[in-house]
Amino acid sequence: MQPSDKALVPFVSVDNMMRLIHHIGVERMITEIAAQIEDDFKRWESFDKTPRIPAHSPHGVIELMPTSDGEAYGFKYVNGHPKNTSEGLQTVTAFGLLADVYTGYPTLLTEMTMLTALRTAATSALVGKYLAPKNASTMAMIGNGAQSEFQCLAFKAMCGIETVRLYDIDPAATAKCAANLQGTGLKVVSCRSAEEAIEGAQIITTCTADKKYATILTDNMVGPGVHINAIGGDCPGKTELHRDILLRSDIFVEYPEQTRIEGEIQALDPDHPVTEMWQVITGQAEGRRDDRQITLFDSVGFAIEDFSALRYVKRAIEGTEFFEPLDMLADPDDPRDLFGMLMRAK
Repeated sequence: MQPSDKALVPFVSVDNMMRLIHHIGVERMITEIAAQIEDDFKRWESFDKTPRIPAHSPHGVIELMPTSDGEAYGFKYVNGHPKNTSEGLQTVTAFGLLADVYTGYPTLLTEMTMLTALRTAATSALVGKYLAPKNASTMAMIGNGAQSEFQCLAFKAMCGIETVRLYDIDPAATAKCAANLQGTGLKVVSCRSAEEAIEGAQIITTCTADKKYATILTDNMVGPGVHINAIGGDCPGKTELHRDILLRSDIFVEYPEQTRIEGEIQALDPDHPVTEMWQVITGQAEGRRDDRQITLFDSVGFAIEDFSALRYVKRAIEGTEFFEPLDMLADPDDPRDLFGMLMRAK
């Protein structure tokens, strides 16, 4: 029995996602996803919002990240297992689904390991556009794992970064990142310590994976006027910054109810003031005020960003060969006769 059109859902495999990215271009796709995120943040109040749903284990965490704007529904399945790289596996893998709220039918199923790397970089650079010092040209990239190149290219494309200073406790990770960034137009400087990496940097991005209370940046390392893009601390018991840095910074977050559980601010009092980025983007709150202000984006990732990325991909694959129809939904001739459909298939 051949499936009907109603049974088929567009599926974007890893191979097709990579083909789509090369077809569009990495920097262009990051920039366009950022524009979609920005548009969706401007209508923040139209979304259902809930902290992601985690299942923690001694080995890592598995999470579901759902949201809906009343017309479409999206969710992402994502894991975080820092020990995986020692076993030849990715720390983070993901897939996602978009559905029509009116019928409940899925309209897209896609890999999101690649897509999450793009949307995370897009979100960071979008926030940098609002919070980073004017004419910033140098970024320190501390943590040179799977996300690092995407971050560097995003800040190049959207914030005008010209130089990236790389550091990782594993020199092989830094060598990998530096090699991958050759030919991108960025000046790449490999450093031997976090202190060396932040020299002359107006933007500091931290992206480490260990699930522990870590101190990647100490208070004495952070001078006035910088923007800190802290994206590694993203679950309870996992941080990257010394608490005193937070106390000197103006802190910006995606969704406080989630960030207070998972972000750097889990180290602060529950009522410590923070500013939501959607309010900055809509002009309801102030971002960077002056050249000496330390701005901190305490980013843990939020479902609306994934929703934006899913909507972008759904449009981007229309009329292309970068997906395959997946026979995913049962479609009997009579909607009430599912058993009859099963018997006729025999």
